Amino acid sequence: MGQISLDEDDCLVRELDSRYYGFLDLSNQKNAEIRNLVQQTVTKLQNYIANGHQNNAVTNVYDSSSRTDQKDDGDTKHLDTETKEKALVSVGDDENYVNALCKLGHLHLLLGEYSEALSAYQKYLRFRENSYWTNHTFMYGIGVAYFKLRCFKWAIKSFQELLYLSPNFTCANEVHLRLGLMLKHCGEYHIALKHLQLALLYTYPSTFSELQVKFQIAHLYETQNKHKAAKDGYEFLLKEKNISLELKADVYRQLGWMYHCVECLGEKKERETYALNFLQKSIEADPKSGQSLYLLGRCYAGINKVHDAFLAYRNSVEKSEGNADTWCSIGVLYQQQNQPTDALQAYICAVQLDKDHKAAWTNLGILYESCGQLRDAYACYLNATKQISFQTSSLFRRKQVIRMKKDSIGLSKGLTQRIKFLEVQLSQAPLPSITSKRRTLCSIEEAWNLPISLEMNSRQQQTAQMLPRQMAKQSPVQGPPPPYPHSQLSQSPIPAKRIKEDGQQELVQHNNQTATQLNSNLMNISETLSQRNLIAMPGENKKISEQSVVDTFDDISNDIYKQNETIKLERLSQDAISNNLTEDSKHNEYNGDTSSDLTTSFKIQMDSKQLMSSVKLLPIDEPPVHFTILQVNAPPPSPPDCPPQKLTRDQLLPPTPSVHLENKKNAFSPQLQEFCLKHPIAVVRGLAGALKLDLGLFSTKTLVEANPEHSVEVRTQVHQSPDENWDTSQGKRVWACISHRSHTTIAKYAQYQASSFQDSLKDESDKGFQGSQAMSDSDSKDSVSNSTNIVLKRKKNKINSKMLRFGTNVDLSDERKWKPQLTELQKLPAFARVISAANMLSHVGHVILGMNTVQLYMKVPGSRTPGHQENNNFCSININIGPGDCEWFAVPDAYWGGVHNLCEKNNISYLHGSWWPVLEDLYKENIPVYRFIQKPGDLVWVNAGCVHWVQSVGWCNNIAWNVGPLTARQYSLAIERYEWNKVQAFKSIVPMVHLSWNLARNIKVSDTKLFELIKMCLLQTLKNVLHIQEYVKSKGVEIRFNGRGKNEASHYCGQCEVEVFNVLFVKEQEKRHVVHCLSCALKMSPSLQGIVCLEEYRLSELQHVYDSFSLHRTQGLAYTQ
Repeated sequence: MGQISLDEDDCLVRELDSRYYGFLDLSNQKNAEIRNLVQQTVTKLQNYIANGHQNNAVTNVYDSSSRTDQKDDGDTKHLDTETKEKALVSVGDDENYVNALCKLGHLHLLLGEYSEALSAYQKYLRFRENSYWTNHTFMYGIGVAYFKLRCFKWAIKSFQELLYLSPNFTCANEVHLRLGLMLKHCGEYHIALKHLQLALLYTYPSTFSELQVKFQIAHLYETQNKHKAAKDGYEFLLKEKNISLELKADVYRQLGWMYHCVECLGEKKERETYALNFLQKSIEADPKSGQSLYLLGRCYAGINKVHDAFLAYRNSVEKSEGNADTWCSIGVLYQQQNQPTDALQAYICAVQLDKDHKAAWTNLGILYESCGQLRDAYACYLNATKQISFQTSSLFRRKQVIRMKKDSIGLSKGLTQRIKFLEVQLSQAPLPSITSKRRTLCSIEEAWNLPISLEMNSRQQQTAQMLPRQMAKQSPVQGPPPPYPHSQLSQSPIPAKRIKEDGQQELVQHNNQTATQLNSNLMNISETLSQRNLIAMPGENKKISEQSVVDTFDDISNDIYKQNETIKLERLSQDAISNNLTEDSKHNEYNGDTSSDLTTSFKIQMDSKQLMSSVKLLPIDEPPVHFTILQVNAPPPSPPDCPPQKLTRDQLLPPTPSVHLENKKNAFSPQLQEFCLKHPIAVVRGLAGALKLDLGLFSTKTLVEANPEHSVEVRTQVHQSPDENWDTSQGKRVWACISHRSHTTIAKYAQYQASSFQDSLKDESDKGFQGSQAMSDSDSKDSVSNSTNIVLKRKKNKINSKMLRFGTNVDLSDERKWKPQLTELQKLPAFARVISAANMLSHVGHVILGMNTVQLYMKVPGSRTPGHQENNNFCSININIGPGDCEWFAVPDAYWGGVHNLCEKNNISYLHGSWWPVLEDLYKENIPVYRFIQKPGDLVWVNAGCVHWVQSVGWCNNIAWNVGPLTARQYSLAIERYEWNKVQAFKSIVPMVHLSWNLARNIKVSDTKLFELIKMCLLQTLKNVLHIQEYVKSKGVEIRFNGRGKNEASHYCGQCEVEVFNVLFVKEQEKRHVVHCLSCALKMSPSLQGIVCLEEYRLSELQHVYDSFSLHRTQGLAYTQ
């Protein structure tokens, strides 16, 4: 296939790629000439790609025609598939063809044709699935395309990988902002805040202002119910002199709605005054804001100013921004004024604009019920419950959001009760006769089809036309919520109190009087009617109230266009993109996307001098793009696929590996360590007895006597059986495991633990033998098979589930306070001790609380440690002090990718979220689960990477810590998680680089694989240190030697939280000195001016350690795990 020919004019387009997105507005008439050139290039590329496919297909079909003539149909089909695959490979070998696909994606993206852009990008990815990560502009482009099409899961993945590979990418600030918006939508507030704050650091040109990002941060606090922080953030913005009128309107609107809804902001009368004042100021700043007018109407309705509310709603509709919420609220006002016909028309407008508006359907049902038309009420309630069930399973199911959905949950329960009641009434109702009393309102089907009042009809059509067409193809809840938290989360424009009162009290009496008038077969008719309604509703309309903050971001970009409509491509090349484009110039699609050949020259066989010579060949005009301690040119880390073999039911419930110790000799035998390292998880029974451990030193009584005021972190949880994890509505089993954090002291928790036990004894004496028998059955090992029956029996009691408090993370690291306890643990065999030469974590050189120190857990029955892998996949030791048991669940590390995928499916973050797996979900995905009881004195060994979750059966204490056996498997899993944590913006509390250099100093390694892994880490680290130093010197910045203090903790970047080794960039912030990585330092100061560069180790010292670390040869065979 030949080279694609480009005219001289096309050379201008040649340099365009995804980095220009948001800067170059091709919809602007001033850029019409560039747009025409882009469209012409798109046509040429499309023709070139089409011809490429045809040529390859013809060639391959011709070559195979002589073979297929003599084959039967089955063989022909096989050869057809083979031919297609060969054609695909042939096309993929053509660099011009593949790069043309990527270029086509870029140009479609700049034209705003996101579906076409995504299609081209995905075709490119098909050919480059083993090297796509070397093309950063492609990763940015496909991420933006996913973002615009609301495919947030894939957009997040693309952007995270891009930042991992190139933290200094030209448009990294744009990436951070979009990640912040999407993660805020997904409920990942902590990480969202980190990305939004990082977006503020950059001095690169951007499509958003600093104040607009701060507004999003304030809204994030509001979404989290951190109302004081949100209020402070909004008020800070109002004090800024250069705030735009549109942003000022947004801030006033948010403040006004907060004062209307948030009780902690003052007395109700005072809050309403503030709310009205702020909303009116919002309208003054932006008179076209229909949303502010709508919220103003809500506030007037709340204080019973009906006339003012009607005016506000009317004005909102007249601004062409009237939406389903507005019409629903108008209907509420009409209904309160006893105008049912007008209310019906308003509700119909609402549900026609948004067929998923549960509040409008609910109120419409209430209206019909109040008029005695139970058939129509039943149909409306069915539609309302469908929307509730859909939305409660959406991406908003987060612990913060669940708390804000109490009204919706109550609404769901009330509707379910009403539907059941109506079903009974309708089944008993006689057939309607001709002489039946005339209906007050027309039926739902008639109301849907009959013309409504001229004013309402014109307004409805006007608002429908204003809805974005692009949203028509999207599912109802895909975009992030707009910055109106209360309206977006409840999606209920009427007070929940009103729904409950009307729906559950007043209307019940009326229903009883009118139910006998209806047809006994109405149930089936109503279902048909409901289906007709859903079909008849205009599916292309999407309510404005669910326009995402992604659209807010679009508005931000549009503001830039309005402010600078004279934007030109030439100016972009010089100013907007600046010199940063050279960083990614090697990824230009027409020049190929292969990585530098220099990186392949770095091998662990090199000594430090050879390494220095190679580093000096690397370019220093740009900062080092990417630093990893994995293999050179490795792809971005990602969760692995589960093993493919299908497991039987017995294999899905494997027996837990366990060993019973008879004496001290058994405990110290090498076979015990080998046994533990061989299995994902193992139980060592009778350990305390064999070693004569005094477990009483860790009893609650002894702890209180030793340090009664010692701090305890408390988790408040719902008491449930180990098999179950119900959502707060008690409707179904879920993965989200909700708990709330607080703090107390050992003495106070001991009182709670004792009183809990006394209360249980009292309850047991009241229940008698039958109750205790049921409890023992639920805690038995066979409760997996019995779980279905147990669920059915206990479901009735779920609503009254009691809360419990779990005392966790009690720090026992201080030898002065806990010397007897820590001394007692020295009786353990070396591989299980907190401190040991054979334990990697003992070589860190400083304390990592809970990992190389002991932590204690104080439990009452039902206390849960949610699902997790240990930090950086290190092994862990857990000893049950007693007197009660604990129940454990564990999944082998080979299946952690499957558990991760199930977390995503259930909209929970694997790393940041709190989750309790539903066992049947695991079994369906072919994931095996170990399940066993840990009795007092038993030690549980959790091997590297094993996923596990634990629940206490009785009252007990546990002690736990981590260990790192000196095996290749342990080290490999640790560094893989270290790198994946970077992708996920999750802090690795084990500084693997610092640890690796200490291991190289302190130990001799005879395991070849472990040696190679550590040596690779040293190589990559030293290479990065040398490259950074060369780059810093080229900037004219002096590197000062600082050294390290004894037991000084490892350093992490104060912004992105990655480990910073040897070369520290320090800047004073808020009267304290903060360490930064190179990437974050460059964000704040591209020239590094005002930043102090410090060195922890002399270069000669690092070179000596690197050269001295060699494979230790032994006469015997080295043990390799």
